[in-house]
Amino acid sequence: MISDLLAPLDLAFWNIESDRHPMHLGALGVFAAHSPTAGAHAADLLAARAAAVPGLRMRIRDVWQPLAPLAFGGAAREPAPDFEPLDHVLLHKPTADFHSEAGRLMERPLERGRPPWEAHVLPGEDGVSFAVLFKFHHALADGLRALMLAAAIMDPMDLPEPRPRPAEPPRGLFPDVRKLPGLVRGTLSDVGRALDIGTSVARATLGVRSSPALTSEPTGTRRTAGVIIDLDEVHVVRKTVGGTVNDVLIAVVAGALRRWLDERGDGSEGVSPRALIPVSRRRPRTAHPQGNRLSGYLIRLPVDDPDPLGRLRAVRTAMDRNKDAGPNRGAGAVALLADHVPPLGHRLGGPVVGQAARLLFDILVTSVPLPSLGLKLGGCPLTEVYPFAPLARGQALAVAVSTYRGSVHYGLVADAEAVPDLDLLARSLTEEVRALITACTP
Repeated sequence: MISDLLAPLDLAFWNIESDRHPMHLGALGVFAAHSPTAGAHAADLLAARAAAVPGLRMRIRDVWQPLAPLAFGGAAREPAPDFEPLDHVLLHKPTADFHSEAGRLMERPLERGRPPWEAHVLPGEDGVSFAVLFKFHHALADGLRALMLAAAIMDPMDLPEPRPRPAEPPRGLFPDVRKLPGLVRGTLSDVGRALDIGTSVARATLGVRSSPALTSEPTGTRRTAGVIIDLDEVHVVRKTVGGTVNDVLIAVVAGALRRWLDERGDGSEGVSPRALIPVSRRRPRTAHPQGNRLSGYLIRLPVDDPDPLGRLRAVRTAMDRNKDAGPNRGAGAVALLADHVPPLGHRLGGPVVGQAARLLFDILVTSVPLPSLGLKLGGCPLTEVYPFAPLARGQALAVAVSTYRGSVHYGLVADAEAVPDLDLLARSLTEEVRALITACTP
Protein backbone atom coordinates (compact mmCIF):
# COMPACT_ATOMS: atom_id res chain seq x y z
CA MET A 1 0.00 0.00 0.00
CA ILE A 2 1.49 3.34 -1.11
CA SER A 3 1.51 6.11 1.51
CA ASP A 4 2.24 9.80 1.03
CA LEU A 5 3.28 11.74 4.12
CA LEU A 6 1.25 14.92 4.64
CA ALA A 7 3.04 18.18 3.98
CA PRO A 8 3.47 20.35 7.11
CA LEU A 9 0.56 22.67 6.28
CA ASP A 10 -1.74 19.73 5.51
CA LEU A 11 -0.78 18.21 8.85
CA ALA A 12 -1.59 21.50 10.57
CA PHE A 13 -5.07 21.56 9.00
CA TRP A 14 -5.62 17.95 10.09
CA ASN A 15 -4.67 18.66 13.70
CA ILE A 16 -6.37 22.01 14.36
CA GLU A 17 -9.79 20.60 13.48
CA SER A 18 -12.42 20.16 16.17
CA ASP A 19 -16.06 19.10 16.17
CA ARG A 20 -17.16 22.74 16.22
CA HIS A 21 -14.55 23.88 13.71
CA PRO A 22 -14.29 21.35 10.90
CA MET A 23 -11.51 22.15 8.44
CA HIS A 24 -13.26 21.27 5.21
CA LEU A 25 -13.82 23.60 2.29
CA GLY A 26 -16.92 23.34 0.14
CA ALA A 27 -18.64 24.39 -3.06
CA LEU A 28 -22.34 24.54 -3.78
CA GLY A 29 -23.07 24.06 -7.47
CA VAL A 30 -26.56 24.70 -8.86
CA PHE A 31 -27.54 22.89 -12.07
CA ALA A 32 -30.42 23.40 -14.50
CA ALA A 33 -32.36 20.12 -14.44
CA HIS A 34 -33.75 18.65 -17.66
CA SER A 35 -36.23 16.47 -15.71
CA PRO A 36 -37.51 15.99 -12.14
CA THR A 37 -35.29 12.91 -11.81
CA ALA A 38 -32.10 14.71 -12.88
CA GLY A 39 -30.86 14.99 -9.28
CA ALA A 40 -31.18 11.25 -8.65
CA HIS A 41 -29.44 10.53 -11.95
CA ALA A 42 -26.64 12.93 -10.98
CA ALA A 43 -26.13 11.10 -7.67
CA ASP A 44 -25.78 7.78 -9.51
CA LEU A 45 -23.26 9.29 -11.93
CA LEU A 46 -21.16 10.81 -9.14
CA ALA A 47 -20.98 7.52 -7.24
CA ALA A 48 -20.08 5.54 -10.37
CA ARG A 49 -17.38 7.99 -11.44
CA ALA A 50 -15.86 8.44 -7.98
CA ALA A 51 -14.76 4.81 -7.92
CA ALA A 52 -12.41 5.51 -10.85
CA VAL A 53 -10.72 8.62 -9.37
CA PRO A 54 -7.64 7.64 -7.31
CA GLY A 55 -7.57 10.90 -5.36
CA LEU A 56 -11.06 10.24 -4.00
CA ARG A 57 -10.00 6.87 -2.61
CA MET A 58 -7.36 8.41 -0.34
CA ARG A 59 -7.86 8.37 3.40
CA ILE A 60 -5.60 9.99 6.02
CA ARG A 61 -3.98 7.75 8.58
CA ASP A 62 -1.80 8.59 11.58
CA VAL A 63 1.75 7.30 11.28
CA TRP A 64 4.42 6.76 13.92
CA GLN A 65 8.01 6.39 12.74
CA PRO A 66 10.43 6.32 15.69
CA LEU A 67 13.43 6.00 13.34
CA ALA A 68 12.57 9.28 11.68
CA PRO A 69 12.05 11.80 14.52
CA LEU A 70 10.74 14.57 12.30
CA ALA A 71 8.01 12.25 11.01
CA PHE A 72 7.07 10.99 14.48
CA GLY A 73 3.43 11.82 15.10
CA GLY A 74 2.72 12.60 11.47
CA ALA A 75 0.02 11.44 9.09
CA ALA A 76 -0.12 10.10 5.56
CA ARG A 77 -2.53 9.72 2.66
CA GLU A 78 -3.05 6.16 1.52
CA PRO A 79 -5.65 4.30 -0.56
CA ALA A 80 -8.61 3.13 1.51
CA PRO A 81 -9.01 -0.63 0.98
CA ASP A 82 -12.73 -0.55 1.77
CA PHE A 83 -13.63 2.58 -0.23
CA GLU A 84 -17.35 2.64 -1.04
CA PRO A 85 -18.51 5.59 -3.19
CA LEU A 86 -22.11 5.23 -2.03
CA ASP A 87 -20.95 6.24 1.46
CA HIS A 88 -19.70 9.56 0.06
CA VAL A 89 -22.40 10.50 -2.46
CA LEU A 90 -25.67 11.17 -0.66
CA LEU A 91 -29.04 11.95 -2.25
CA HIS A 92 -31.31 14.14 -0.11
CA LYS A 93 -35.01 14.97 -0.16
CA PRO A 94 -36.16 17.84 -2.40
CA THR A 95 -35.65 21.28 -0.89
CA ALA A 96 -36.77 24.81 -1.66
CA ASP A 97 -33.64 26.41 -0.19
CA PHE A 98 -30.25 25.07 -1.25
CA HIS A 99 -28.31 27.40 1.06
CA SER A 100 -30.31 26.38 4.12
CA GLU A 101 -29.40 22.76 3.49
CA ALA A 102 -25.80 23.65 2.66
CA GLY A 103 -25.36 25.46 5.97
CA ARG A 104 -26.65 22.48 7.92
CA LEU A 105 -24.37 20.11 6.02
CA MET A 106 -21.30 22.33 6.38
CA GLU A 107 -21.65 22.02 10.17
CA ARG A 108 -20.89 18.32 10.11
CA PRO A 109 -17.22 17.27 10.21
CA LEU A 110 -16.09 14.71 7.68
CA GLU A 111 -15.51 11.22 9.03
CA ARG A 112 -11.78 10.92 9.68
CA GLY A 113 -11.53 7.15 9.30
CA ARG A 114 -12.45 7.15 5.62
CA PRO A 115 -11.60 9.33 2.58
CA PRO A 116 -12.46 12.86 3.85
CA TRP A 117 -14.84 14.14 1.20
CA GLU A 118 -18.57 14.08 0.49
CA ALA A 119 -20.97 15.05 -2.29
CA HIS A 120 -24.54 15.89 -1.25
CA VAL A 121 -27.10 16.01 -4.05
CA LEU A 122 -30.04 18.32 -3.30
CA PRO A 123 -32.98 18.08 -5.70
CA GLY A 124 -34.99 21.28 -6.02
CA GLU A 125 -38.66 21.26 -5.11
CA ASP A 126 -39.34 23.15 -8.34
CA GLY A 127 -38.16 20.19 -10.43
CA VAL A 128 -36.15 22.44 -12.74
CA SER A 129 -32.92 22.58 -10.73
CA PHE A 130 -30.76 20.60 -8.36
CA ALA A 131 -27.62 21.39 -6.39
CA VAL A 132 -24.54 19.46 -5.35
CA LEU A 133 -22.58 20.41 -2.23
CA PHE A 134 -19.01 19.13 -2.42
CA LYS A 135 -16.98 18.96 0.80
CA PHE A 136 -13.24 18.27 0.86
CA HIS A 137 -11.04 18.29 3.94
CA HIS A 138 -8.31 20.91 3.63
CA ALA A 139 -5.71 18.25 4.43
CA LEU A 140 -6.86 16.26 1.39
CA ALA A 141 -7.14 19.15 -1.04
CA ASP A 142 -6.79 22.91 -1.33
CA GLY A 143 -9.00 24.90 -3.69
CA LEU A 144 -7.14 23.90 -6.87
CA ARG A 145 -6.90 20.22 -5.94
CA ALA A 146 -10.57 20.15 -4.90
CA LEU A 147 -11.49 21.63 -8.28
CA MET A 148 -9.58 18.88 -10.08
CA LEU A 149 -11.19 16.15 -8.00
CA ALA A 150 -14.71 17.55 -8.50
CA ALA A 151 -14.14 18.06 -12.22
CA ALA A 152 -13.04 14.42 -12.51
CA ILE A 153 -16.55 13.23 -11.61
CA MET A 154 -18.43 15.76 -13.71
CA ASP A 155 -19.18 15.22 -17.39
CA PRO A 156 -15.95 14.88 -19.43
CA MET A 157 -14.35 18.17 -20.42
CA ASP A 158 -11.04 19.38 -21.78
CA LEU A 159 -8.80 20.42 -18.89
CA PRO A 160 -5.10 21.23 -19.31
CA GLU A 161 -2.85 18.27 -18.63
CA PRO A 162 -0.42 18.74 -15.73
CA ARG A 163 3.24 18.94 -16.61
CA PRO A 164 5.23 15.86 -15.59
CA ARG A 165 7.17 16.26 -12.37
CA PRO A 166 10.76 14.98 -12.24
CA ALA A 167 11.14 12.02 -9.91
CA GLU A 168 12.93 12.87 -6.68
CA PRO A 169 15.70 10.55 -5.52
CA PRO A 170 14.96 8.61 -2.31
CA ARG A 171 15.99 10.44 0.82
CA GLY A 172 18.31 8.75 3.28
CA LEU A 173 18.61 9.23 7.02
CA PHE A 174 21.43 11.75 6.56
CA PRO A 175 21.80 14.56 4.01
CA ASP A 176 24.29 14.38 1.16
CA VAL A 177 27.44 16.08 2.49
CA ARG A 178 27.87 17.78 -0.89
CA LYS A 179 24.63 19.65 -0.26
CA LEU A 180 25.42 20.78 3.30
CA PRO A 181 26.49 24.36 2.40
CA GLY A 182 23.25 24.91 0.51
CA LEU A 183 21.22 23.35 3.31
CA VAL A 184 22.87 25.61 5.87
CA ARG A 185 22.20 28.69 3.75
CA GLY A 186 18.60 27.56 3.26
CA THR A 187 18.14 27.00 6.99
CA LEU A 188 19.51 30.44 7.83
CA SER A 189 17.26 32.00 5.21
CA ASP A 190 14.24 30.14 6.64
CA VAL A 191 15.08 31.34 10.15
CA GLY A 192 15.30 34.92 8.91
CA ARG A 193 11.99 34.57 7.11
CA ALA A 194 10.33 33.14 10.22
CA LEU A 195 11.60 36.08 12.29
CA ASP A 196 10.31 38.54 9.69
CA ILE A 197 6.88 36.89 9.73
CA GLY A 198 6.75 36.92 13.52
CA THR A 199 7.70 40.60 13.66
CA SER A 200 5.11 41.47 11.02
CA VAL A 201 2.41 39.59 12.92
CA ALA A 202 3.25 41.49 16.10
CA ARG A 203 3.04 44.83 14.27
CA ALA A 204 -0.23 43.85 12.61
CA THR A 205 -1.95 43.40 15.97
CA LEU A 206 -1.21 46.97 17.08
CA GLY A 207 -4.03 49.48 16.93
CA VAL A 208 -6.50 47.05 15.41
CA ARG A 209 -10.16 48.04 15.60
CA SER A 210 -12.41 45.21 14.50
CA SER A 211 -16.05 44.51 15.33
CA PRO A 212 -17.61 42.01 17.72
CA ALA A 213 -19.82 40.97 14.80
CA LEU A 214 -16.78 39.33 13.16
CA THR A 215 -15.78 37.24 16.17
CA SER A 216 -17.69 34.69 18.16
CA GLU A 217 -17.39 31.95 20.70
CA PRO A 218 -17.65 28.62 18.90
CA THR A 219 -21.19 27.29 18.52
CA GLY A 220 -20.56 24.75 15.77
CA THR A 221 -23.50 26.08 13.74
CA ARG A 222 -23.21 27.21 10.13
CA ARG A 223 -25.16 29.35 7.73
CA THR A 224 -24.32 29.99 4.07
CA ALA A 225 -25.37 32.54 1.47
CA GLY A 226 -24.40 33.33 -2.09
CA VAL A 227 -24.30 36.40 -4.32
CA ILE A 228 -23.74 36.74 -8.07
CA ILE A 229 -22.47 39.96 -9.62
CA ASP A 230 -21.67 40.79 -13.24
CA LEU A 231 -17.96 40.55 -14.06
CA ASP A 232 -18.40 43.28 -16.70
CA GLU A 233 -19.41 45.71 -13.96
CA VAL A 234 -16.28 44.80 -12.01
CA HIS A 235 -14.21 45.57 -15.09
CA VAL A 236 -15.95 48.95 -15.46
CA VAL A 237 -14.81 49.89 -11.96
CA ARG A 238 -11.31 48.48 -12.48
CA LYS A 239 -10.79 50.37 -15.73
CA THR A 240 -12.00 53.61 -14.16
CA VAL A 241 -9.97 53.45 -10.94
CA GLY A 242 -7.11 51.10 -11.81
CA GLY A 243 -5.79 48.13 -9.93
CA THR A 244 -6.86 44.53 -10.40
CA VAL A 245 -10.15 42.65 -10.43
CA ASN A 246 -9.16 41.17 -7.08
CA ASP A 247 -8.68 44.65 -5.62
CA VAL A 248 -12.25 45.52 -6.62
CA LEU A 249 -13.67 42.28 -5.20
CA ILE A 250 -11.93 42.85 -1.86
CA ALA A 251 -13.12 46.47 -1.76
CA VAL A 252 -16.68 45.23 -2.34
CA VAL A 253 -16.33 43.10 0.79
CA ALA A 254 -15.10 46.10 2.78
CA GLY A 255 -18.02 48.24 1.64
CA ALA A 256 -20.53 45.48 2.28
CA LEU A 257 -19.22 45.04 5.82
CA ARG A 258 -19.65 48.78 6.42
CA ARG A 259 -23.27 48.72 5.21
CA TRP A 260 -24.00 45.56 7.17
CA LEU A 261 -22.51 46.82 10.46
CA ASP A 262 -24.32 50.16 10.21
CA GLU A 263 -27.67 48.60 9.33
CA ARG A 264 -27.55 46.06 12.13
CA GLY A 265 -26.65 48.82 14.60
CA ASP A 266 -23.09 47.79 15.43
CA GLY A 267 -21.54 50.81 13.73
CA SER A 268 -18.56 50.98 11.37
CA GLU A 269 -16.79 54.04 12.76
CA GLY A 270 -13.09 53.32 13.28
CA VAL A 271 -13.47 49.67 12.22
CA SER A 272 -10.57 48.28 10.15
CA PRO A 273 -10.56 44.49 10.49
CA ARG A 274 -7.57 42.45 9.35
CA ALA A 275 -8.35 40.35 6.29
CA LEU A 276 -6.21 37.37 5.39
CA ILE A 277 -5.93 36.97 1.60
CA PRO A 278 -4.48 33.51 0.83
CA VAL A 279 -1.93 33.30 -1.99
CA SER A 280 -1.19 30.03 -3.76
CA ARG A 281 2.49 29.18 -4.12
CA ARG A 282 1.83 26.36 -6.58
CA ARG A 283 2.16 26.76 -10.32
CA PRO A 284 -1.24 26.10 -11.96
CA ARG A 285 -0.01 23.27 -14.20
CA THR A 286 2.13 21.53 -11.62
CA ALA A 287 1.57 17.82 -11.29
CA HIS A 288 1.17 16.05 -7.96
CA PRO A 289 -0.91 18.86 -6.43
CA GLN A 290 -1.97 17.09 -3.22
CA GLY A 291 -0.04 19.20 -0.73
CA ASN A 292 -1.23 22.66 0.28
CA ARG A 293 1.26 25.34 -0.77
CA LEU A 294 -0.15 28.58 0.61
CA SER A 295 1.06 31.91 1.83
CA GLY A 296 -1.00 35.05 2.18
CA TYR A 297 -1.31 38.79 2.43
CA LEU A 298 -2.73 40.59 5.44
CA ILE A 299 -4.53 43.88 4.89
CA ARG A 300 -6.77 46.09 6.97
CA LEU A 301 -10.14 46.49 5.31
CA PRO A 302 -11.07 50.21 5.19
CA VAL A 303 -14.56 49.61 6.58
CA ASP A 304 -14.52 52.99 8.32
CA ASP A 305 -14.02 54.97 5.07
CA PRO A 306 -17.40 56.39 3.93
CA ASP A 307 -16.28 56.82 0.29
CA PRO A 308 -16.60 53.72 -1.99
CA LEU A 309 -13.75 54.86 -4.23
CA GLY A 310 -11.68 55.76 -1.16
CA ARG A 311 -12.14 52.19 0.09
CA LEU A 312 -11.02 50.83 -3.26
CA ARG A 313 -7.95 53.06 -3.37
CA ALA A 314 -7.02 51.97 0.17
CA VAL A 315 -7.35 48.29 -0.75
CA ARG A 316 -5.31 48.79 -3.93
CA THR A 317 -2.53 50.56 -2.00
CA ALA A 318 -2.43 47.83 0.66
CA MET A 319 -2.36 45.03 -1.92
CA ASP A 320 0.36 46.77 -3.96
CA ARG A 321 2.43 47.11 -0.79
CA ASN A 322 2.00 43.40 -0.04
CA LYS A 323 2.92 42.38 -3.59
CA ASP A 324 6.03 44.56 -3.55
CA ALA A 325 7.15 42.85 -0.33
CA GLY A 326 6.28 39.39 -1.69
CA PRO A 327 4.20 36.59 -0.16
CA ASN A 328 6.97 35.00 1.91
CA ARG A 329 7.72 37.38 4.77
CA GLY A 330 4.74 39.51 5.75
CA ALA A 331 2.21 38.88 8.52
CA GLY A 332 -0.07 37.06 6.09
CA ALA A 333 2.60 34.42 5.49
CA VAL A 334 1.93 32.68 8.81
CA ALA A 335 1.05 29.46 6.95
CA LEU A 336 4.72 29.16 5.97
CA LEU A 337 5.66 28.74 9.64
CA ALA A 338 4.11 25.27 9.47
CA ASP A 339 7.20 24.15 7.57
CA HIS A 340 9.34 24.81 10.65
CA VAL A 341 7.29 22.65 13.03
CA PRO A 342 8.00 18.89 13.29
CA PRO A 343 4.97 16.57 12.88
CA LEU A 344 4.79 15.82 16.60
CA GLY A 345 4.61 19.56 17.25
CA HIS A 346 1.60 19.82 14.92
CA ARG A 347 -0.08 16.97 16.76
CA LEU A 348 0.50 18.38 20.24
CA GLY A 349 0.12 22.05 19.38
CA GLY A 350 -2.75 21.86 16.90
CA PRO A 351 -5.51 22.80 19.39
CA VAL A 352 -3.49 25.78 20.62
CA VAL A 353 -2.79 27.00 17.08
CA GLY A 354 -6.46 26.66 16.20
CA GLN A 355 -7.42 28.98 19.03
CA ALA A 356 -4.87 31.58 17.91
CA ALA A 357 -6.57 32.34 14.56
CA ARG A 358 -8.50 35.31 15.96
CA LEU A 359 -5.19 36.85 17.09
CA LEU A 360 -3.81 36.70 13.55
CA PHE A 361 -6.75 37.89 11.42
CA ASP A 362 -10.42 38.85 11.72
CA ILE A 363 -11.85 37.60 8.43
CA LEU A 364 -10.74 35.35 5.58
CA VAL A 365 -11.28 36.56 2.00
CA THR A 366 -10.11 33.95 -0.47
CA SER A 367 -10.32 33.34 -4.22
CA VAL A 368 -11.02 29.85 -5.60
CA PRO A 369 -10.11 29.17 -9.26
CA LEU A 370 -12.67 27.74 -11.67
CA PRO A 371 -12.33 26.72 -15.33
CA SER A 372 -13.68 29.10 -17.93
CA LEU A 373 -15.37 26.21 -19.76
CA GLY A 374 -18.92 25.34 -18.79
CA LEU A 375 -19.33 22.35 -16.48
CA LYS A 376 -22.13 19.82 -16.77
CA LEU A 377 -23.38 16.85 -14.78
CA GLY A 378 -25.56 14.31 -16.52
CA GLY A 379 -25.96 16.79 -19.34
CA CYS A 380 -27.30 19.45 -16.93
CA PRO A 381 -25.32 22.72 -17.10
CA LEU A 382 -23.80 24.28 -13.99
CA THR A 383 -25.41 27.72 -13.66
CA GLU A 384 -24.20 28.89 -10.24
CA VAL A 385 -21.28 27.90 -8.02
CA TYR A 386 -20.58 29.24 -4.53
CA PRO A 387 -17.23 28.41 -2.89
CA PHE A 388 -17.14 28.01 0.91
CA ALA A 389 -14.02 28.44 3.04
CA PRO A 390 -13.43 26.82 6.44
CA LEU A 391 -14.42 28.99 9.38
CA ALA A 392 -11.55 29.52 11.80
CA ARG A 393 -12.04 29.19 15.53
CA GLY A 394 -13.26 32.39 17.13
CA GLN A 395 -14.31 33.95 13.83
CA ALA A 396 -17.86 34.44 12.68
CA LEU A 397 -17.49 34.94 8.93
CA ALA A 398 -15.43 33.76 5.93
CA VAL A 399 -15.76 34.94 2.33
CA ALA A 400 -14.76 32.99 -0.79
CA VAL A 401 -15.11 34.19 -4.36
CA SER A 402 -14.95 32.53 -7.79
CA THR A 403 -15.36 33.81 -11.33
CA TYR A 404 -17.37 31.55 -13.61
CA ARG A 405 -18.59 32.25 -17.15
CA GLY A 406 -18.79 36.02 -16.92
CA SER A 407 -20.07 36.26 -13.34
CA VAL A 408 -18.49 36.61 -9.93
CA HIS A 409 -19.89 34.26 -7.29
CA TYR A 410 -19.42 35.15 -3.61
CA GLY A 411 -19.84 32.31 -1.13
CA LEU A 412 -20.41 33.33 2.49
CA VAL A 413 -20.03 31.02 5.49
CA ALA A 414 -20.92 32.23 8.98
CA ASP A 415 -21.53 31.01 12.48
CA ALA A 416 -25.33 30.74 12.36
CA GLU A 417 -25.85 32.02 15.90
CA ALA A 418 -23.37 34.89 15.67
CA VAL A 419 -24.58 36.00 12.22
CA PRO A 420 -28.30 35.26 11.96
CA ASP A 421 -28.63 38.05 9.36
CA LEU A 422 -26.19 36.69 6.77
CA ASP A 423 -28.71 37.48 4.02
CA LEU A 424 -28.39 41.16 4.96
CA LEU A 425 -24.64 40.99 4.36
CA ALA A 426 -25.24 39.22 1.05
CA ARG A 427 -27.57 42.00 -0.04
CA SER A 428 -24.96 44.55 1.03
CA LEU A 429 -22.47 43.06 -1.44
CA THR A 430 -24.85 43.80 -4.31
CA GLU A 431 -25.52 47.30 -3.00
CA GLU A 432 -21.79 48.03 -2.78
CA VAL A 433 -21.29 47.10 -6.43
CA ARG A 434 -24.09 49.51 -7.35
CA ALA A 435 -22.44 52.23 -5.30
CA LEU A 436 -19.08 51.69 -7.04
CA ILE A 437 -20.71 51.80 -10.47
CA THR A 438 -22.52 55.01 -9.56
CA ALA A 439 -19.30 56.56 -8.24
CA CYS A 440 -17.53 55.68 -11.50
CA THR A 441 -20.27 57.16 -13.68
CA PRO A 442 -19.69 60.82 -14.69
